[in-house]
Amino acid sequence: MPIDNWTTGNTTSLTGISTGAWFGEGSLLKKEPRRYDVMAIRETRVAYMSRSTFTWLLDNSIAFNRFMITQLNERLGQFIGMMENERLLDIDTRIARVLAALFNPVLYPGTTHFLQISQEELGYLAGVSRQRANQGLKVLEDAGLVRSEYGGIHVLNLDGLRSFGD
Repeated sequence: MPIDNWTTGNTTSLTGISTGAWFGEGSLLKKEPRRYDVMAIRETRVAYMSRSTFTWLLDNSIAFNRFMITQLNERLGQFIGMMENERLLDIDTRIARVLAALFNPVLYPGTTHFLQISQEELGYLAGVSRQRANQGLKVLEDAGLVRSEYGGIHVLNLDGLRSFGD
């Protein structure tokens, strides 16, 4: 459902979620309790949609169905990309791609060029330690792609992040 701040899980994080993003539709589609932990790491507002509203929209709204298909397709692409990145890329490139993935306009429509994300959180998303995330950020800063600031990371060149390491 739409949310209003970054959220992520614990050390087994798979992704962060920004303002305007959705999560949880899989559990509603499968009619099962959420099987995965979700943890707000900052003050967060979450809009809840009941199962009855969700199923009514699926049954009665072509636009909602298209939205859901697009969401699921984008999320599938994101997870396939994450698997590929984890298996094939060096750590600095993986960190660049993790940051770039947080700018998916379908999954994260409210993302600005300043990400409120700590080095520890970035490390969780990239599957590396905070110290290694710090080193990777330094490489990306030296390349002119990002600037670490108090409370987050300012992305200076999104296309450069997306193509880093190619």
